[in-house]
Amino acid sequence: MTEEERKTITQAVQTAKKRIAEAAIASGRKPEDITLVAATKMNDAERVRAAIEAGVDVCGENRVQELLEKYEQHAYDGKPLHFIGTLQTNKVKYLIGKVSMIESVSSVKLAKVIDKEAAKAGICQDILLELNIGREESKLGIDPDEIDSVIEQVAQLEHVHVRGLMAIPPKTQPNQEKTLYFDRMSQLFIDISAKKYDNITMDCLSMGMSADYCEAISCGATIVRLGTALFGARHY
Repeated sequence: MTEEERKTITQAVQTAKKRIAEAAIASGRKPEDITLVAATKMNDAERVRAAIEAGVDVCGENRVQELLEKYEQHAYDGKPLHFIGTLQTNKVKYLIGKVSMIESVSSVKLAKVIDKEAAKAGICQDILLELNIGREESKLGIDPDEIDSVIEQVAQLEHVHVRGLMAIPPKTQPNQEKTLYFDRMSQLFIDISAKKYDNITMDCLSMGMSADYCEAISCGATIVRLGTALFGARHY
């Protein structure tokens, strides 16, 4: 990694934090109320460490194998680590004890597997429930109409702690239409918070990525997940 590449990441993080602060203040909140997750998929350990040094709040990884490789390289040292990608039940055991939060819990079945593995490790795993807010057939996630039923079931699990909701709105919509999905997520978040379930602490609303994080913050997001805005375009 060249010094120029490091400088580019630093500047990108600073720009993102400035925009986050402006959006937070415009929405009546403080900049520190918003958590900046660096979505580190396809970025090596050195680039992840550069983002940490530049001031991101959390690292977020999409793939279990990539997370394990970089974890062994101490890429995430000094910051909390979230899992933010699609999670298969047979991979859960590899995350427990390594990640502070699993943001992408898309079913009761997955929550139960996390509960089982967390029980083995003697810990309580923080999770977010992922909603399929656009009801897209190609996406995993909980149907918004079923969230109350799901929460009632997950609240019974002793070794998971629901901290809030997460969503990825449909990609094909322009930003002004995405706010409809963000607003819907925010309203669900508020409604669930008002119901005071046991074992449910609604303090995290994770939505908004590189193309729309300011709009997400304006609609109530407390966590934004930025990849290309920090690291540049990914080369698949």
